[in-house]
Amino acid sequence: MGRPRKALLDRERIGATALELVDEKGDFSVPEVARRLGVQTASVYHHVDGRAGVVELLRERVTDAIDPGTLHDASWDQVLAAWARSYRAAFAAHPRTIPMLMTSPVRAPKVLAQYERVAELLLDAGFAPSAVMPVISGLDNIVLGSALDMSAPKVMWEVADGVRAPRLSAALDATGPDRADQAFELTLAGFLAHCRELLERQAP
Repeated sequence: MGRPRKALLDRERIGATALELVDEKGDFSVPEVARRLGVQTASVYHHVDGRAGVVELLRERVTDAIDPGTLHDASWDQVLAAWARSYRAAFAAHPRTIPMLMTSPVRAPKVLAQYERVAELLLDAGFAPSAVMPVISGLDNIVLGSALDMSAPKVMWEVADGVRAPRLSAALDATGPDRADQAFELTLAGFLAHCRELLERQAP
């Protein structure tokens, strides 16, 4: 028999399979990935550096959905707003990856390239180097927290019979179906306004 035209196993298939498992159950193991692919666990390790390597494949697959065009051709605050919206949508499609990815160091070169662009943008705008990572981390927190919020139950506050909370109940009754989107835009606007003030205070 001739050799197959296409490799039976590659990093793309490993990442896709791990993402399927996380979407289904919130976690994965390398042996589970191997079983689903119909290969030996050792074969997976031949392509990735253990579990941490698979986590970075997950990160790459999720962030591939972020529009790279958002990181160009606008003022720093407009770029951050557009990037944050696309970033949020990408992770909202796979919310179960968030706890895993938030607690693992970012190593994937494709993802680091996006953060490099954001750091460049902030430095070029005049932010002090010491302010860059707090700004990036703050934006991460807003985006990923909101992406989780989008996967939450439609009703997150349930006022049971006999519980007196008239103001909260009235607020809940007045809330529309786009509560998560409104909360995200409110928080993002406040964050960017604070960043503008920070930049102004740094001006000589």
